[in-house]
Amino acid sequence: MAELTYKWAGDYLVPDLTIKANNKPIGKYGRMRMSYLKEHRKGLYSVMLLNGTLPDHLVEIDEVAKRRIEEMVDHSAKMEGIDEELKAHDPMEWVRRMNRIRAQAEEIVLSELIYE
Repeated sequence: MAELTYKWAGDYLVPDLTIKANNKPIGKYGRMRMSYLKEHRKGLYSVMLLNGTLPDHLVEIDEVAKRRIEEMVDHSAKMEGIDEELKAHDPMEWVRRMNRIRAQAEEIVLSELIYE
């Protein structure tokens, strides 16, 4: 446990109970995780909030989710033969297929990382 520090408030010493600020922005997936924790895992949310680990957790979830989605999209596009030639020849087909792949990758990441 961390050692408590105290500050003077008039004639009294009171515990300095401040939550450290996180300077990193929380993205889409971090906000989705926070919403899930607030609504469905209230105990865990409260513990992380009081410990000060919630902001770091949300930033980490956001970064990992983005990275995994990009890796899955790249891998799936290579496996299905979606390349720059298709993009130049039939751009609408390329967009349709890439959007489908991205939606599938996002659904997998949401179920594995965000809503666990």
